[in-house]
Amino acid sequence: MEGRQLTSQFKSHLKDAEALITTWDSPHFPEDLPTIAPRLKVIAHCGGEVKSRFPRPLFERLTITNASAPMSRPTAELGAALLLYSARNIDFYRGELAKRSNQIYDDVHLHGSSESLIGQTVAMIGFGRIGRALVDLLIGFDVKWLVHDPYADQSLSQKYPVRFVSLKELLPKARLLVLTAALTEQTRGMLGKKQLASLPDGATLINIARGGLIDLDALKTEVARGRLRCAIDVTDPIEPLPVGHALRDMKGAIVTPHIAGSGRQVREDIANVVLDDLERFFRGKPVQNRVTTPMLDRMT
Repeated sequence: MEGRQLTSQFKSHLKDAEALITTWDSPHFPEDLPTIAPRLKVIAHCGGEVKSRFPRPLFERLTITNASAPMSRPTAELGAALLLYSARNIDFYRGELAKRSNQIYDDVHLHGSSESLIGQTVAMIGFGRIGRALVDLLIGFDVKWLVHDPYADQSLSQKYPVRFVSLKELLPKARLLVLTAALTEQTRGMLGKKQLASLPDGATLINIARGGLIDLDALKTEVARGRLRCAIDVTDPIEPLPVGHALRDMKGAIVTPHIAGSGRQVREDIANVVLDDLERFFRGKPVQNRVTTPMLDRMT
């Protein structure tokens, strides 16, 4: 295997394989994989995203598992960090202190500061594993959550302090907006020019999900105008973000290099999940993290 390509040498190794472990850097496999690897029974992926890696028929012919759970809480942790950073307007104060003036001290002394996350309303698009983990992490801040997720069980509002609303209702109220949704055909580009224009002036968009949810050029335009701010960890498919891209050093923009679920401990936990499922499979026990065909429509 050279890079992400299936070479003839790698195919020859697959010929006798009964199990396959894949990672972020593995190639995308073709529908005729069972012909290339006739003894293959199970694929265990080190990560969450399997939909684009394996053709749909393979999910019926093989047991395919993923390992998304270990990434959920650390990803939510980054969301909490960016949300707190944005809610407290820390970038503004850092900018004021970078000036050759102490005027900001006088301003805060006289007028106080009004920024806080405590008791505020926060909007969220997507309420899967990461969204729920984020709500749990911030439970002590008494946040009021407005959530849009047409696939979520609405009864979750009895367990979590959330109110489910339509996207049309959510956007004008979203001064702080966190994206945790999966990237599907329905959600791709869901925040385009028109939707971003619906956000209130001064709103901050935080993306810890998938870059494809947002029209990046439209977001760049809004941030450059000073109307919106953003804190984004993902910019796929334009990732890495080009060195000269304006958002990398634009005022009002925070960009991190896809660090949410990339911790070393996370990778160790992913390995344990993968190995546990493989052990279960070959001992004849049900695996814990199988991805089935019906699940694909709701997954990235």
